Amino acid sequence: MTKGFTFSLPVSVVVLAIFYIYFTTVFIFIDRWFGLMSSPGLMNAIVFTAVALMCVFSYTVAILRDPGRVPADYMPDVEDDQNPMHEIKRKMYGSVTSNDYIVVLMVLELHLSGISVVVSLLDKWIDRKGCIEGGDLRYCQKCSHYKPPRAHHCRVCKRCVLRMDHHCIWISNCVGHANYKVFFIFVLYAVVACIYSMVLLVGSLTNDSLEDELQTGGSFRTAYVISGLLLVPLSVALSVLLGWHIYLIFHNKTTIEYHEGVRALWLAEKGGTVYKHPYDLGIFENLTSVLGPNIFSWVCPSSRHIGSGLNFRTAYHNAVGASMSK
Repeated sequence: MTKGFTFSLPVSVVVLAIFYIYFTTVFIFIDRWFGLMSSPGLMNAIVFTAVALMCVFSYTVAILRDPGRVPADYMPDVEDDQNPMHEIKRKMYGSVTSNDYIVVLMVLELHLSGISVVVSLLDKWIDRKGCIEGGDLRYCQKCSHYKPPRAHHCRVCKRCVLRMDHHCIWISNCVGHANYKVFFIFVLYAVVACIYSMVLLVGSLTNDSLEDELQTGGSFRTAYVISGLLLVPLSVALSVLLGWHIYLIFHNKTTIEYHEGVRALWLAEKGGTVYKHPYDLGIFENLTSVLGPNIFSWVCPSSRHIGSGLNFRTAYHNAVGASMSK
């Protein structure tokens, strides 16, 4: 599903930066280092063009793809035995702020004789209808419908987004269930392209002789300076962003869930319990749930594996399955 696109200044800046970096890399750095028509020059130009095309394609898809819309008729099935976990809006009192959105906390207790699941907070607070004492199933007052697990309301998009990570001004869109992978792939290719371009920039500078500099009269000096000022901060910022999302994928979290988890961890420690992110299935399963079951498709902007986004597997399901198999 695609969404409408409106003009955005940040998106225009990104597009201009992509084309500027591509032009200077291919027609200045590669040409001055190897010669564009030489075998090494052609090889580097082809490889860099392929990376740039994947970057542009992923960026376009991240912009145009709807991040995930909650169906107007969505209702949580609290009596579904196959999906016993439900997110709730819990009302906190005393020293804790009220109306604090948290994910149901789970405590997994391991025994030598096998795995038994002890969901202590469920035992204390949740009845058979999936509600918590003093809390309710999450409902969006602005959209007038229930929120599926991991969905949040975006104030910019003015609607709820499935598995919302954050709203990104650089793609003029939310990063959510349907476009999270392509956003991640875009950042990955952007980091590769920036580092590749910096290597070619440095290589072409070191290869330029004083005689070449005098012959050209420093005509390319401005391009080198602008490219350096653009590539260095971009490479650092995008590498940090990539590292952050690799961490999130390893733990099957969104940016919102990370911040919620920090608070949930504090609440659990205060209550004398142990907090475990309920959607953390283990590193490999977390990777396959986000990037796909086929390892060879992890670097491709495809998202056929993601499902509806209305429910997700949890550590509770894995532990119950392991217990039943024994």
